[in-house]
Amino acid sequence: MSSYPYSLLPPDSDNIRLLRLLPNEDEAAPLHCELCNYSLQKPGPRTHLYEALSYVWGNQCETLPIYVDKKRFLVTVNLHAALSRLRDRSFERIIWVDAVCINQENKQEKEQQIQFMAEIYAQANRVVVWLGEAADNSDQALEVIRVSGGMEPTSSSNNKMIQQAIIALLDRPWFRRIWVLQEVAAARNILIHSYEACPELHSLIPSVTYLIKGAIFRPKYATIPGQASLNIRSLGELIDMYHTREATERHDKVYALLGMSSDDPTVASLSPNYTVPWEQLFERLIKFLLCEEIFVETQYDKEMAVIKSKGCILGQVSSVKSDDTENVNIIFTSKNTAWHSGSKIEWTLQASAKSIREGDIVCLLQGASKPTIIRQCKDHFAVVAIAATPLKESGSFGLSELPKSIAHFPRDFLLVWDWEKPLGESQEEGYEALAKSVQTAEFGDHSHKATRTWNVALILGDLEEYEMAEGRLREAIEGCEMAIEEEHPHKLKSKYSLTPLSWAAGNGYEARVKLLLEKDSIDPDLRDSQFGQTPLSKVGVDLKDKTSRTPLSWATGNGHEAVVKLLLETGKVEVDSKDNQGRTPLSWATGKGHEAVVKLLLETSKVEVDSKDKTGRTPLSWAARNGHEAVVKLLLETSKVEVDSKDD
Repeated sequence: MSSYPYSLLPPDSDNIRLLRLLPNEDEAAPLHCELCNYSLQKPGPRTHLYEALSYVWGNQCETLPIYVDKKRFLVTVNLHAALSRLRDRSFERIIWVDAVCINQENKQEKEQQIQFMAEIYAQANRVVVWLGEAADNSDQALEVIRVSGGMEPTSSSNNKMIQQAIIALLDRPWFRRIWVLQEVAAARNILIHSYEACPELHSLIPSVTYLIKGAIFRPKYATIPGQASLNIRSLGELIDMYHTREATERHDKVYALLGMSSDDPTVASLSPNYTVPWEQLFERLIKFLLCEEIFVETQYDKEMAVIKSKGCILGQVSSVKSDDTENVNIIFTSKNTAWHSGSKIEWTLQASAKSIREGDIVCLLQGASKPTIIRQCKDHFAVVAIAATPLKESGSFGLSELPKSIAHFPRDFLLVWDWEKPLGESQEEGYEALAKSVQTAEFGDHSHKATRTWNVALILGDLEEYEMAEGRLREAIEGCEMAIEEEHPHKLKSKYSLTPLSWAAGNGYEARVKLLLEKDSIDPDLRDSQFGQTPLSKVGVDLKDKTSRTPLSWATGNGHEAVVKLLLETGKVEVDSKDNQGRTPLSWATGKGHEAVVKLLLETSKVEVDSKDKTGRTPLSWAARNGHEAVVKLLLETSKVEVDSKDD
């Protein structure tokens, strides 16, 4: 912004520059200032006698001159207005102002100075907030807020014009700026300026209130090598709370929160470095918050990431009560934990940038130490809170028990974390565009979408949302049929625990099963990771599940004649296979009275018609016991049954 000839700050030290704002009785006189070096070392029990300015730069294309060491220096119109208002008629004022005190053209200096910002604001005698010039009754609005903070509201607070003025005031850019958070969090004494009005405020909007209200009781910041931190919250919590705030550079959405974080940013290479591309910084952040092995895809021009990970469902949000925190009631549905399905717990969470809603899903991604709260968006899930951390929790178990109680992560999660748009339909277009850059040539468009939809259905099934799951399953089947006409339908395989093939067969969809079986690339003997079932499990080719039932056994028991025929035609099934009860496919078909299926089995000439199960019952005794006269007749016609056979 300016070509001012800065002198270099001493290296490897905590030296900063301060701006000496010279007095002038003439309010219209040009602003004259001087820069001086200052050391933050050995602060002692007292704060330093300088003020730190918290403001919004404003439009960088609209500038006005000030004079620094008698040299012309261009600043934004908003900063010019702030300095004009702060200039005293008789006494010089010592201020730290980022736009002037940091050489903005020197990236190395900028990266170093950013790491001192928490310390700069914490040690300042006072933090001065500049909201901008008075407009739209902002002075009255500030006064009403100040009075309301200390006593019963006055009648003016009910005045519609004043209410509108307060809304307009709180909509000013300062309240949306991400660096503001650290500035007010570090402050021990805060002064708000807006033209003539300068009330001291302790209550504005929830996210700033949380940081301002304890300013005078702020504990001493902690220091790690090269960085001062206020140790307010973990980085994951801060990101969840504030990632929708505005910043001139995307990097600052991360760097502005480091000074408040209780985490060491050097562990994940998150220390300020503006030469690191945004997409790489975003990826590092996500892996730091979740797990280093997780798959993350980002782009240089978007604040959106696609995350792929194994995980498990913990439960679902049943109710939410919000104020400056969110009280979230969760019903656990997980069968993978030591907790019982249906157990309830209440978490009190700090209010997040994206509000948690009833119906949101709580999951744990493999390798993560904290749960993630997500929301269904058609064929993927949107991240609501990346690292949910309760301030308080009530129930029979706690968050600390989570990681050690879960050993199995059966589901594949596809998550989208979008910092730019609110949750909802607006994410769909952005996701589709980013997904195209993620998917590889081995996925056709339809098979890719069908796989995503299928996996969503399985997750909904874990939540016992069966009606919604069925709808997604049908969409996946339709997508699978389209994929068959394209390429590589074998990619829709059982790493997602079940496949379109298994569901189509299980529900007797003959045409769909036939289409899938006709593809040479389909492996009907793939087992899933959770229950040991094959793609044709529950009906449909011959590997046994945990009860030793084969797909043919399930198909015959369910009476799916066409599917049984398709399976027999593969030539890969053992027609007389016995399960744990000693029952064969013929036994199941006769017991259920499925006449057409019994005919198909008898026509193979591969069945032992009089085979006994573990209770001594034969297919004939099952059919006779259940009153299936037509099936009894078919069995007698074989002349291979012992009519007087007795069971146990």
